[in-house]
Amino acid sequence: MKPIFFILAAAMAWAAEPGFVDLFDGKTLNGWSLVGKRDSGRGYVVEDGMLVCPADGGGNLLTGRDYANFVLRIEFRMEPGGNNGVGIRAPLRGDIAYSGMEIQILDHDHEKYKGRLKPTQYHGSIYDVFPAKTGALKPAGEWNQEEITANGRRVSIKLNGILIVDADLDTVKDPAVLQKHPGLGRTTGRVGFLGHGSRVEFRNIRIKELP
Repeated sequence: MKPIFFILAAAMAWAAEPGFVDLFDGKTLNGWSLVGKRDSGRGYVVEDGMLVCPADGGGNLLTGRDYANFVLRIEFRMEPGGNNGVGIRAPLRGDIAYSGMEIQILDHDHEKYKGRLKPTQYHGSIYDVFPAKTGALKPAGEWNQEEITANGRRVSIKLNGILIVDADLDTVKDPAVLQKHPGLGRTTGRVGFLGHGSRVEFRNIRIKELP
């Protein structure tokens, strides 16, 4: 087992790579807007330097500006059965899994999901379109590192250093899929978190824009 200081040093280096800027200051929700908040619930809160979607929260927490091509890095930790999502190139209206794109955040090994998931619903999938490879997600309660790169028509996702999605959006030709997912055609939009009423914690939320 690696000494804890080596693990912490690696995590800090990963978060601090030049060219990336913080989207979350660790203290406030400045720079974020809550859209589609649940009728009852807290939305998102800040706890101990983390951005938290509490179990009684949710809704879409989106950046205050659009991003087109970028590398997004986050760290996240879920409760057992946790469910959230990362919205990219998202509009301010509609179900972002369809009107934009949703990168699934899900404790897909939890008992309540057994036998209920399609391949395109496992963690890291571009929801309902491109399936992610499994095996890289750490157990609930442990921190994961995820990197999402959107560059033109290609979207790739690394989880804990392992490439789990490498998608060319132009390979989607089925008219029914394109009609259901108009967000696949978007070139820019908000980035954010799509809460579904379970506790998921985030930290080291950083982005690097690409030319």
